[in-house]
Amino acid sequence: MLCAIHRHRVGGTVNSLQNEPIAALLDAGASGTELTLPPSLWGFGGVHGGLALALVVRAMQRAAGDRTLRSIHAQFKKPLRDPFVVEVDDEGQGRTVSWIGARAIVHGTATLRASAVFSVGDSGPAHASPAMPDVAQPENCPTVGIPREHAPPFLRRTELRPVGSARPYTGGPKPELTAWLRLVDDDVPPDDSRLIVLMDSLAPSYLAVLRAPVALPTVTYSVSIGSGLAQASSPWILVRARTDLASHDWVYERLDAWAPDGTYLGAGEQLRLVAKESPEHAIPDNRNVSR
Repeated sequence: MLCAIHRHRVGGTVNSLQNEPIAALLDAGASGTELTLPPSLWGFGGVHGGLALALVVRAMQRAAGDRTLRSIHAQFKKPLRDPFVVEVDDEGQGRTVSWIGARAIVHGTATLRASAVFSVGDSGPAHASPAMPDVAQPENCPTVGIPREHAPPFLRRTELRPVGSARPYTGGPKPELTAWLRLVDDDVPPDDSRLIVLMDSLAPSYLAVLRAPVALPTVTYSVSIGSGLAQASSPWILVRARTDLASHDWVYERLDAWAPDGTYLGAGEQLRLVAKESPEHAIPDNRNVSR
């Protein structure tokens, strides 16, 4: 029988984060304090979505104890711009599975909601996972600088090395982007939180078929952790983002991540809204964006 819901209000002290390294930022998420994140940690319009979810995950892991994160799904209702506090709900557990929910609260309103599944023990070796594309290793790929006018401030915390010729706003033949990514001030292999940050740090894949800027804010973001993440030994991950469905209003994107040795690290999905203020000519009509 599942246990009752327990709510943990995490707050008390105020932690105003500025130029701390990623490790310190993530530790603050686990500390249960009210967090203030400056514009230098923002994506488009508010706190970088992957970073915000990673901070929430750290708070959830405190409630989960020694259980292992398997999957998390988040809804982004408003941009996080003001100080926020995380509230965590222990929503029950069985013999092997725990359900934990959380919210980022701003002025009494939940601007981010997340639901996660944790389980007992390791999942063991993968019996099925996508094969890594045949690409050059990160040290053999050039670093590409992102123009400041197109790059949200938080992305300066990452190093990006694209694979292949696809780039945003080049009117390419398919909505897919692939690149090596790492955190520039954090030379350690990714854990759950770092993977969530990095998988959200590649440009939306739909931009590869466009020729003009368009805003594609994230509405939902889900990540399932691959069994190989616990054995990761490099700070680099390869992220492939692919748009499977798109309309004038919505973009559905799939994400995959691998370690340099080909180990599968995790899968993700994003539902993005095509911002109404975007110029109509930037959205191609009748384009087949399926796989």
